[in-house]
Amino acid sequence: MASFIGDYLCKIDSKGRVMFPAALKKQMPVTVGGRFVVKKDIYEKCLILYTLDEWEKQNELIRSRLNPYNKEHSRFLRAYFRGTAEVALDASNRLLLPKRLLGLAGIVKEVYLSGQDKKIEIWAKEMYEMDAIEEDKFANLAENILGGADL
Repeated sequence: MASFIGDYLCKIDSKGRVMFPAALKKQMPVTVGGRFVVKKDIYEKCLILYTLDEWEKQNELIRSRLNPYNKEHSRFLRAYFRGTAEVALDASNRLLLPKRLLGLAGIVKEVYLSGQDKKIEIWAKEMYEMDAIEEDKFANLAENILGGADL
């Protein structure tokens, strides 16, 4: 099982390729084989990169909660899978990201690859830097979410 941490500023070339950071590659299980699924995030203007194993876990979670014969569920599935693509590291450890997805996330020249436990978020540099939370606001958020939890 992969658990990704760290954020890495990378450049995107004119073909949409990004050099995959060595530190993130070291965090991948050997079984991943450099293959991923990339899609637009549901909530933020960024892309999400899943290992194939984690992608299957996400699909199992969705399957367990949805009925494909329910019209509303069917609409959700269509929107969820729209633009999704399988990508793989090439011999030079680069990922070729689909241009349509780069456009949806506003990615042009520089991106942050941000490890978020079981996934990697891919952000346009400007958006990622604007999204940072001030320390005191983060502390309040942590208290609200985790403060009353039985840990």
